[in-house]
Amino acid sequence: MSEADEHSTTDRPSGATLPHSCIMTVNGGSSSLKFAVFARDGSPGRLFSGRVERLGHDDARWIVNGPDGQRREDQPVAAPDQGAAARLVIESVQRSLGPAAIAAVGHRVVHGGTRFVGPEVVSAELLDDLRRLTPFDPDHLPGEVALIEAFERAFTGIPQVACFDTAFHSDLPRLAQIVPIPRRFEVAGIRRYGFHGLSYAYLMEELARVAGPAAAKGRVILAHLGSGASLAAVHGGRCVDTTMGLTPASGLVMGTRSGDVDPGLPYVLATVAGVATERFHEMVNHESGLLGVSETSGDLRDLLARRADDPRAAEAVDLFCYQAKKGIGAFAAALGGLDTLVFAGGIGENSPEARSGICAGLEFLGIRLDHERNETGAPTISPDSSAATVRVIRTDEEAMIARETIRLLARRD
Repeated sequence: MSEADEHSTTDRPSGATLPHSCIMTVNGGSSSLKFAVFARDGSPGRLFSGRVERLGHDDARWIVNGPDGQRREDQPVAAPDQGAAARLVIESVQRSLGPAAIAAVGHRVVHGGTRFVGPEVVSAELLDDLRRLTPFDPDHLPGEVALIEAFERAFTGIPQVACFDTAFHSDLPRLAQIVPIPRRFEVAGIRRYGFHGLSYAYLMEELARVAGPAAAKGRVILAHLGSGASLAAVHGGRCVDTTMGLTPASGLVMGTRSGDVDPGLPYVLATVAGVATERFHEMVNHESGLLGVSETSGDLRDLLARRADDPRAAEAVDLFCYQAKKGIGAFAAALGGLDTLVFAGGIGENSPEARSGICAGLEFLGIRLDHERNETGAPTISPDSSAATVRVIRTDEEAMIARETIRLLARRD
């Protein structure tokens, strides 16, 4: 019996196993691999989903949720790397649905450079382009390419669709794109791109659904706050600025990523501490942010639990909120005011303390919180009388990947 057979007892979804009736989504991270299966016609929507988390650790787990989001499985599993996690997912899906149920596999790809401004069917040329982009995102792109190739081998002849996080920001205004270094480097792709685009695209569609098209066309700031964190300013449905720039390490303070730092820092650290370029990259991506400031954890939940007794934890929490607050103020200036602020992501959706800390002092923008609504994570956490509406919307990158994949297939049919 294979590991996937041993660890997959997902019930076969009724009525969902007709040939090519399902869309599968794949979202690989540095320490997890998430997947979901959707009905191709959009109804009943998500059939089941799951993830392999804590890759490379002895306590890696295999988790599967049903269509209602309720957990069906939660078991330890051997998953030393993304390849092992991919095999578990592939065997589980094939076993649960049958080998012919999948119509296409949609993949989250973090960096699409200047070429990819929307979802595309994977080709050999596309993969070559992604490999050439690796210097822009060495922490994500190699693993994403490897996952695409693994699913291509498993689902022979089935379209693989790349959905890009940068696409949402592809038409940023010119001034929001420029990196103020010598202009000649633009030809090498040096510009501000922005990330978390699949999350932002989903949030905008949800905002239009729950608040109406007029709200989605207004002055909106989206706050995707999790281990990775960023803000996006949207007006008229178009992204006009975002905190992440050339790479996902820029912008706000994050779990282990520094966010923006003084551009003189690499030279200073190389001179006084012998920190080479590769070591600096490792440090600002994996050892900085909340982890670096607190010296204990990159997880905001841990820091909130100990901030009363640990000044470093308290300082890390306060810095996270302060940087997000500053970003909201700056983007309100870029938008000429603010109509709606949306919190999303693991922190944005689940931490009333973080939301309160970020919004405190932004009353001059019309931002006020209703304490009870904020504590319970209500869909709207501002008072009805507030000049700016503050919302909590649970983001769903997998649903957005499925939507983009289905739309692309429809255009090709």
